[in-house]
Amino acid sequence: MLIASMNQAAFPNILVVMTQPDVEKQVTTEKQSIVRISDQADQTIGYNFLAVNELLPDLQFNGVQTLTEQQVAVLNEALVAAGFTGDLVADEIPHIVVGYVQECDVHPDSDHMHVTQTQIAPDQTVQIVCGAANIAQGQKVIVATVGAVMPEGKIIWPGQLRGVQSDGMICAAREIGVAGAPAKGIMVLPDDWEVGREVTADAVAALLK
Repeated sequence: MLIASMNQAAFPNILVVMTQPDVEKQVTTEKQSIVRISDQADQTIGYNFLAVNELLPDLQFNGVQTLTEQQVAVLNEALVAAGFTGDLVADEIPHIVVGYVQECDVHPDSDHMHVTQTQIAPDQTVQIVCGAANIAQGQKVIVATVGAVMPEGKIIWPGQLRGVQSDGMICAAREIGVAGAPAKGIMVLPDDWEVGREVTADAVAALLK
């Protein structure tokens, strides 16, 4: 997993790269304008590239950056040159996709949540806990997979909800940036939408017109 972002106004020419969820107690190591961030077990959480304009001059805009394999290779070369491990892996796949709810069971420790088995690609099914009242087996839904960055900046990581593993989020239209969409309930998609297809706010907005 690789999530990269920039904020040119607040931190000019700094690329923030995350590979793991943030932790409260961090260890930082700086070498040659690169800061490695790790946990206390020395597992890498991410890197800050403090002069990324010298490495990737084409990165000029704010927000989430989708880095190509070639751009990630440049960052890995810089990591190795600085004495770090060049272990970044490009992540160019879409993370807001069509999912199919194969199973939907009552959460064992909640009166309103459900535990779903949701297909997010032809060869991949994940467990997602959902609290929407209108979730049901057999639906096509919007899924924010692990690694997704939502419009308000929230990152989707693996986690647990009331003790049950959840690897993604089944979304309402408003949660992916569709203005004026209903505030409650997930968005149920047409049956002919292909599992794994990228879902955009514009495509969903067109359905709601």
